[in-house]
Amino acid sequence: VQLVESGGGLVQPGGSLRLSCSASGFTFSNYPMSWYRQAPGKERELVAAITSAGDSTNYADSVKGRFTISRDNAKSTVQLQMNSLKPEDTAVYYCRARRLLQIYWGQGTQVTVSS
Repeated sequence: VQLVESGGGLVQPGGSLRLSCSASGFTFSNYPMSWYRQAPGKERELVAAITSAGDSTNYADSVKGRFTISRDNAKSTVQLQMNSLKPEDTAVYYCRARRLLQIYWGQGTQVTVSS
């Protein structure tokens, strides 16, 4: 099983980034997917989640209206479009697959929002 995130980097406040997570080794279309983030000295927190079919999403209040989660089951990928980025969005971003007791994590990708 592998989850590989990409797309992180350094961006100025107000900018945008698009994260992608590529999955392999399990039946991706059966798994709800989510993005988490962890800032230095803070606990890991849920950012956004999407159902296995992609027909429902939910977001942390701090990112509503700025971030959009989506998935492509044919390509086994999940994306996080991040707009209007703020310095407080700086964190390592992880994708997670979870179905019942099966939980898989990616290795994370760093997002830094700074001028």
